[in-house]
Amino acid sequence: MSFFKSLKGDFPDKLGGSALGKKPRNEPLEKKYPLNTGTTYNPPPGPPPSHQALYSPPPGPPPGQAMYAPPRGPPPSHKETIEDPPPYHDWTSIPDTALLPPPPTLGHAISPSGNANLSDADRAHEWCRFNPLKRPHQPRTDQIESVRTGDVRLLKPQEYNGDLLMPSKGIWKGSTRAGSKDSCLITSMPLYFASAESPLQTEVTKTIYFELKIRSLGRGRGTDESSLALGFCAMPYPTWRMPGWERGSLAVHGDDGRKYVNDTWGGKDFTSAFQVGDTVGIGMSLSVSNSPPEYGAPPQTGAVTNVEVFFTRNGTKDGGWNLHEELDRDNDLGVDGLDGQFDLYGAVGVFGGAEFDVSFHRRDWLWLPR
Repeated sequence: MSFFKSLKGDFPDKLGGSALGKKPRNEPLEKKYPLNTGTTYNPPPGPPPSHQALYSPPPGPPPGQAMYAPPRGPPPSHKETIEDPPPYHDWTSIPDTALLPPPPTLGHAISPSGNANLSDADRAHEWCRFNPLKRPHQPRTDQIESVRTGDVRLLKPQEYNGDLLMPSKGIWKGSTRAGSKDSCLITSMPLYFASAESPLQTEVTKTIYFELKIRSLGRGRGTDESSLALGFCAMPYPTWRMPGWERGSLAVHGDDGRKYVNDTWGGKDFTSAFQVGDTVGIGMSLSVSNSPPEYGAPPQTGAVTNVEVFFTRNGTKDGGWNLHEELDRDNDLGVDGLDGQFDLYGAVGVFGGAEFDVSFHRRDWLWLPR
């Protein structure tokens, strides 16, 4: 018995003790389970597992709140009226005019020394209208050879008031009386045969040339107006008109020093007036053109002839011009008959009293073609 008694006495709250059937006492946890004050605990990182799923809002507005960008510019009722200023002109883009061909020479309405009257001009215009230019003919070999060697004759028209002699082959001496009206001496044969010597067929440059020596002017009286002109023409040509005045002709006139190309008016400034003792010459060089057509010109279906006109005085060149480049489209009458499609004859014009020599033979020329 004492055994059980000791158990009950030593552990009253255990089996067999006096506390059987009694309620346990509520003691503080710190007393019942004392804490180890030497160890420190931190909370785990992040939210608790029930709050770990985090969601960011989707981009853009909700489906029912679609946003639209406004159209460009102001509304139509507020249209902008201020325009951008024009760009500044780039003056550095202006080309160097020194590289451009010279502009056409301005013509004159009248010549300061011309003595032709309007009735003669009207009669010549009407005559040319009823006498169109003749197509070139096929020359004989002896005719071509005669021209090449300078065996050329001058024809004296009925308007010519004076003497005309040929002292030797290719040399002609002429003299007119004071007060003589305009007249034009023309060679009996062409100096250029279009059908046989055209550069479009031969592909060889053809040059024609002759010279005129002025021995005297104003014969008979001091106040006599007189002068000479030299050039070329296509046939037929009205012989009571100076060369260069009517269609199919060109010339340089000695009274005013101007050039005339199918020009019935006052000509264009070119050189100084002829003086007694001068030996002047005129020539044309015809070749195949390598230049592009002028702006605004009609399309070309083939090669064209380039024509350079040149003038000499006392054995040296004294100017020249290109037959096509020196045209004023508004005022000039064109170059009909002179561009190599027609035969070209030598022409010498004279009015008043004068003495002169004409040379078609190269042995007597002061300037020789090269």
